[in-house]
Amino acid sequence: MANFKEYIAETVNEMVHKVTWPTWKELQSSTILVVVASVLFALAIALMDYVFGAHDVADPNTFWKGLLGSFYNMFK
Repeated sequence: MANFKEYIAETVNEMVHKVTWPTWKELQSSTILVVVASVLFALAIALMDYVFGAHDVADPNTFWKGLLGSFYNMFK
């Protein structure tokens, strides 16, 4: 139990005195960067899903079946 208490005390000491915390401005800019990158990444994946036909290909009313859907239709 003494080791656990020592561990907690050292952890608190390190978090308070040795860790460099970001400023509010740095935190905001990092958050904006992460949000923008996440949205761009999601849009890129959505575009790839659409182009390659990861949406509902079984629906006969669908005009665009993607590259894979078109490829599979060649062998029907």
